[in-house]
Amino acid sequence: MSDLRQSFAAGYGGLSAWADLLDRINVFPVADGDTGTNLRISLAPLRDLDEDRENIPELLARTATGNSGNIAAAFFREFCRAKSYADLAAKAASGRNAAWQAIADPRAGTMLTVFDSLAKVLALHSDMTAMYIPLTIEMQDAVRDTSQLLPELKTAGVVDSGALAMYVFFDGFFRQVTRQKDESCSILDLFAGKLVINSSFRPEISDGYCVDAVIQMADTNAAVEDSLAAMGGSVVMVKDEAMLKVHLHTTDLDRLRGGLGSFGAIVHWSAEEINQGTVEQYSQPVEKSALHIVTDAAGSTTRDMARQLGMTLLDSYIITGDSSRPESLYRPEQIYPLMRSGVKITTAQASNYERHQHYQSIGQQFGRSLYLCVGSAFTGNYDTAAAWKKEHDFDDLLKVIDTGAASGRLALIALLTARQAKRIASPDDVIGFARKAIADCEEFVFIDELKYLVAGGRISRTSGFFGDLLSMKPVVSPTSVGVQKVGVVHSRKGQLAFAMARLEKRFERSAAPVVMLQYTDNEQWVGDFVRQQIEVLLPEAEILLVPLSLTSGVHMGPGTWSIAFSSSSAET
Repeated sequence: MSDLRQSFAAGYGGLSAWADLLDRINVFPVADGDTGTNLRISLAPLRDLDEDRENIPELLARTATGNSGNIAAAFFREFCRAKSYADLAAKAASGRNAAWQAIADPRAGTMLTVFDSLAKVLALHSDMTAMYIPLTIEMQDAVRDTSQLLPELKTAGVVDSGALAMYVFFDGFFRQVTRQKDESCSILDLFAGKLVINSSFRPEISDGYCVDAVIQMADTNAAVEDSLAAMGGSVVMVKDEAMLKVHLHTTDLDRLRGGLGSFGAIVHWSAEEINQGTVEQYSQPVEKSALHIVTDAAGSTTRDMARQLGMTLLDSYIITGDSSRPESLYRPEQIYPLMRSGVKITTAQASNYERHQHYQSIGQQFGRSLYLCVGSAFTGNYDTAAAWKKEHDFDDLLKVIDTGAASGRLALIALLTARQAKRIASPDDVIGFARKAIADCEEFVFIDELKYLVAGGRISRTSGFFGDLLSMKPVVSPTSVGVQKVGVVHSRKGQLAFAMARLEKRFERSAAPVVMLQYTDNEQWVGDFVRQQIEVLLPEAEILLVPLSLTSGVHMGPGTWSIAFSSSSAET
C-alpha cells in the first residue's frame, strides 16, 4: 500500500505545481478562477505518506471545497480505497459512478469525461506497464475534447480546468505506478493554444455564494436530491451513512440554511461570495519580466500580492489535527483561535517530489526564473532546489539564492525584486538588485507569549515559564544564522517603542522606505495604531499591511506581530 500512497502523493504534487495555471483558465461552471486552489485544498489528504490511514475517504469529504473539489472528492473517496494495483480498475469504475451520481446536472466535457477515460482504459488493461501509453493518449484526447463539448469553453478557447487537473494528477500517479523514467511531455505543448482565455470572452455574471455544508442526517433513508436541486445551482452531493456533504451556489443564505437544516443537524457550514470578474485578470498571458520571481510562502507574501506581481509562491503545509493544507490557502482567523484554545498545530514541508514538480513547471511556463529561498537556517528548501538544479536544470533556467530570511524580510526582498524585474531588461541586474535587497532589509518580530515557542520545542519549558512569569516579550530577528534575540520588552507599549526607535535610527524623516507590517490575530491594532505611529514618523513611507507568514505564526503564536523595512525604492 505504501507504493500506492507514493503514487497518490505524486499525483497531488503534479496537480499542485500547475494549480496557478488551472486557476487562470477556470471558466466552467463559473469563471471564478479557483479550480486549482480548490483542488489543492480538497485533495490534500492524498499527499500524506506518514501512515496508512483508513479515514482518508472521510477526510476527503470533510475537506472538499468548491465545485471541482467536491466532484473530485466523490471520485477519490472510492479510488483511494484500492489496496493494490489489481484493485485500481474496479475502484476507478466505482469512483467514476460516484462522481457522476454526485452532481445534480452532470455534464460531459468536465473532469467527468476524464474519469470515463480512466475507467475505460483500466478495464481493458491488466498489465500496468503496458497501460500507461494508451491511458495517457486517451486522457489527453478527453481533455482536448472538452473545449468542443461545452459552449462556454469553446467561446473562451480553453480546455476545462478540472479535466486538465485530473489529467495532470493521473499522469503523475500512473508514472509512479508504472515506474516511468522519462519526463512527461509538458502540458503547454500537449494543449498548446488552449491554455489562455480569449480576450474577447465575457463570462455570464453569477451573483451569490458558494456554500459547502455537512449535515448529520436525521433520516438516513431520506431522498434529498430533488430538494437540493431546488435550493440552488451547481449542486454536488456526497452521501455516506448518516453524513451528507453538500456543495451548491445560492443567492439566499438564510433560506438555504433553513432548507438544509430540515434534513438534520448542520455540523459544518462555509459560505463565500462567488468571485466574479476574476476571469478578466486571468484572460491575458502572464506578463513577462526580466526574470520570473519565485519565493516561499514562509515569507509573509499573500497570494493576492504574488498574483499582482506575477510571482510564484511555494507552500509548506499547516497541519491541524488530522488535516493539512497549503499554508497560503489558510486564513489567520482559521488558525489562531484554535491555537488559543489549546489545539496543537504544526508545519510540514512539501515532499521533494512535489517541490521538483514545481521547479519543472516554473521552467516550462516562465523560462528564466529567480528563486528567492527562505534561509537555510530555517528549512532545507535551498539544498533541495540546488540538488534538483544540478540533476535536471541543464538549460540553467532556475537561479537559486539563499536569502537567509523568513517572514516579512523574505516577503519584502521578493516584492522589491519582483518590482525591479518588471522595470529592467537585464536578468543579471535583477539578481544584483536582489542581493542588495537581502543586505538592506531588516525585520523585528515581537512575540507576545513564549508558551507557543515552548510547545513547538523552540525554547525550553523552563525558559518559557519564567519568561511569561516575568512578562518578558522577546524581540527577535530572522537572519542567515537563524532567529536572533535582539531585545526584551515587557508590554505592547514597549514593543511599539522598540520598533519606532529602530525606524528613527535607520531613516531620516524625509526618507521613503518600504515598511511591511504583519499581524496574527491583532490586525486592528497593528493596522490602525501601529500604522498611524509610523505615518507620523515617516510620512513618505510606503506601508504594507499583511498577515504574518503562518509558518512563523504557528511557531510564535497569536499576539505576535512584526515589522520589516527596506530603504530600497518604493517606486512601483
